[in-house]
Amino acid sequence: MRSHHIERHLAGRIGWLRPAVLGANDGIVSTASLVLGVAAAHATHDSILLAGVAGLVAGTMSMAAGEYVSVHSQADSEQADIELERKEHETNILGEHKELAAIYVGRGLDPALAKQVADQLMAHDALGAHTRDELGISEAQNARPLQATFASAASFAVGAALPLIVTAFAPESSLIPLISVTSLVFLALLGGAAAKAGGARVAAGAIRVTFWGALAMGLTASAGALFGAVV
Repeated sequence: MRSHHIERHLAGRIGWLRPAVLGANDGIVSTASLVLGVAAAHATHDSILLAGVAGLVAGTMSMAAGEYVSVHSQADSEQADIELERKEHETNILGEHKELAAIYVGRGLDPALAKQVADQLMAHDALGAHTRDELGISEAQNARPLQATFASAASFAVGAALPLIVTAFAPESSLIPLISVTSLVFLALLGGAAAKAGGARVAAGAIRVTFWGALAMGLTASAGALFGAVV
C-alpha cells in the first residue's frame, strides 16, 4: 500500500513570519539606535537606560497598533472583493464560468479542458474557485489581523529587550562599542533565522538585515553626537 506524501510548503508561515521578523528587526534596530544616539550625546547611564525602556514600551504599542490597522485594512479589502464576487455570481453566473475558464486558458490549458475544469470546480465551490484563482486570496495567505498584531508586538518587545539587557550591564565607558557589536550580531542571527524559516539563503538574509541595521545605528549615533556637541 502506497503512503501519501504530504508536502509542507512555506506559504502558510507568511501570516506570522513577516510581522515577527519585522517586529524583532525594528525592536533591535530602533532600541539600539535610540540607546546609541542618547549615549553619543553624553547622557548618563541611567538616562540612556530610561530612554531605551521608554522606546521598548512605545515601540511595542506602536507596532501592535500599526500592524493591526494595516492588516485589518487588508482583510477588509479582501472581504469586500469576495462580497463583490459573490454578487457577480448571483447576477452573471454564465459570465463567471467563462471568466474562470479564460484564466485556465491563460495558464496553458486548451479551451475545452479549461471549460471542463471550470465547470467542475464551480460545481464544487464556485465562490472558492474564483476567490482563489481570480482574486488570488487563499486560506494560507489571507490577512489575519490578530495573529499579525501579537506576532509583531511580541517580537518587537523581545528584539528591543536584547540591546537593553546589554545596556543595563555594560560599563558606561564601553557602552557604545558593546551595543553596536552585540546588536549587529543579534541582527545577523535574526536575518539568518528568518531566511532559513522562509526557505531563502541564510547568508543573504543575514547580510541584508545587518547592513540596514548598521546604517540606522550609525546615522542615529552621528545625530546624537552632533546634538551633544552643539548643546
